[in-house]
Amino acid sequence: MTKIFTHWTIAFLTLAAITFYGLQEPYLKEVLRLKGFDTIINSQEKTYSKDIIVVEIDEKAIEKYGQYPFNREIYAELIIKLREANAGMILFPMLFSEEDRQGGDLIFSEALQYGTVIAQVGTNQTNKNAVPRGIAKIGDPLPFLFQWGGMLGPIPELQSNGVGVINTAPEIDGLVRRLPLLMRVGDEVYPAMAIETIRAITGDPSYQVKADENGIMAVRVPGYATIKTDRNARIWISHNKTFDSISIADDDLEFELTKGKTVIVSLTAEGLSPMVATSAGEQYNHYVIASSLQTIIDGTHIKRDDTSIFMETIMAVLISALLIALVRIAPYWLIGLFTISVYISSVYFTMFMFNQSLTLTDISWFIITFTIVAMHSIFNRFILEFNLKQQIRKQFEKYLDPRQVAILQKNPDKIKLGGDRKDMSFLFMDIVGFTPISEHYKNNNDPEGLVKVINDYLDRMTKIVLKNGGTIDKYMGDCIMAFWNAPLDCDNHAEMAVKTAIECAKETEEIKKEFKSKGLPEINIGSGVNTGTCIVGNMGSEMRLDYSVIGDAVNLAARLEAQTRNYKDDNGNVVPLLYSQYTKSLLSNIDSIEVDKIKVKGKEELITIYKPSLTI
Repeated sequence: MTKIFTHWTIAFLTLAAITFYGLQEPYLKEVLRLKGFDTIINSQEKTYSKDIIVVEIDEKAIEKYGQYPFNREIYAELIIKLREANAGMILFPMLFSEEDRQGGDLIFSEALQYGTVIAQVGTNQTNKNAVPRGIAKIGDPLPFLFQWGGMLGPIPELQSNGVGVINTAPEIDGLVRRLPLLMRVGDEVYPAMAIETIRAITGDPSYQVKADENGIMAVRVPGYATIKTDRNARIWISHNKTFDSISIADDDLEFELTKGKTVIVSLTAEGLSPMVATSAGEQYNHYVIASSLQTIIDGTHIKRDDTSIFMETIMAVLISALLIALVRIAPYWLIGLFTISVYISSVYFTMFMFNQSLTLTDISWFIITFTIVAMHSIFNRFILEFNLKQQIRKQFEKYLDPRQVAILQKNPDKIKLGGDRKDMSFLFMDIVGFTPISEHYKNNNDPEGLVKVINDYLDRMTKIVLKNGGTIDKYMGDCIMAFWNAPLDCDNHAEMAVKTAIECAKETEEIKKEFKSKGLPEINIGSGVNTGTCIVGNMGSEMRLDYSVIGDAVNLAARLEAQTRNYKDDNGNVVPLLYSQYTKSLLSNIDSIEVDKIKVKGKEELITIYKPSLTI
């Protein structure tokens, strides 16, 4: 029991260790969680955006307008062209922190008044021309906002409807999945370009932010729907939209596609803009802004509750603990079915929660925890069962037929630890007339020959016992004790015990012929069979156990074997087999003859004894 306890204790300790490790939010777990979220979010069906279009500064534009950077008058012309096409808000995710060397700032500034948002960039040190926004706050959101050392904004001459930060915030593995809507430099708050676009459209001068002691809960532009965020004012970016694009160098006909849409002017010509690593692959930064803005417009607020980690951990612990308990008692097919069901249901639950409420559920660590615990527990069970089978084989291989040993190994539950009260049949079998044989070998100074004869006799008798499903209890010199109906059940145990004694008597007749040919003294066999209730099981000490039986029924079988010497058959030979009345009553295929009524030691009443009617 100590080993079993140790094995399963280790399984629970393994579960506890994995759980503790997971709660520490290590790099590995966080990366696995984020990769899982990528799979969920990117499983959304992609559709074309009806709200946003991209106008590219591509190779075609470079060929038309010459070397980049362009004269900003070109941007002014673009704005006018877009206004004529009835485009919506126009976004320039480009930093205009220096004056135009070609003198186009004045015309560009005038064009910016038509409804535009331009960029500013968070920096580590430089703080120049930054354009902050005021916030109306419930609670204090500042401790939870992403903080920059400085902010670099556009030159003061360029006054647009909005100025938004175009920085991204990569996760621990370097991929961009979430966008901070608000950032800070000192006590000043700066909006991301995506939400600044919404503010510029509504025309409100400030933002509303709700926070508590655990972090930021929501951000809102007055006149627009509340945007639920994580504790750091971030939103998950959904990449379920594909955006149409045209070139800045296209003709007016193509520009008609911009009607009523928010336009993002972007740099796509080779070498002009670095790529951003996102959960949906490498993208230009303007596509990150477009997807973020589309997420806000659609109101697809992907949620990840702060309590999720705790609940997911509890669920992993409970289901893994259930598995440990199940592995101990259930058949392997049920364990397999349970395991497969857990995997399938966890995936289904995850997708169900996302599709129904856009709630992200992490199953990555749950799967890892469950898998490790499952492998560990099943391996423990395999080792325990293997050791048990080896123990059974070691304990019974000398006393049972190999086929019976195999059955016990396959069904160890048939062996009960301790004692079990059962109705059984017992056989005691001994050589009658062994002394002359012993004297023969003694006179010939051949002790090895005597041992060989005894071992040959025991081997031949044992094979018959085992063949008939008996269990060899012990050898006592030339005496064999065997029993039936344990450890394997045997419904006709009385008949099998008598049948075995008869077959052993017949085999002894063959041995007598062999002895006669060798000039050895005659050998006979005496067997006693009795049936009754006794205690059977593992008996002994902690140092040595033996599977045996105790009970009065065993003693009577031994006394019946001793009585065979007192009776002769019709040929004057020792009666080879005697059995009790109760045994006789259980024989359906063997006819019996009453031999006598005798008194045996320990019994007050007379015992009726029988022998088989057939001649052995």
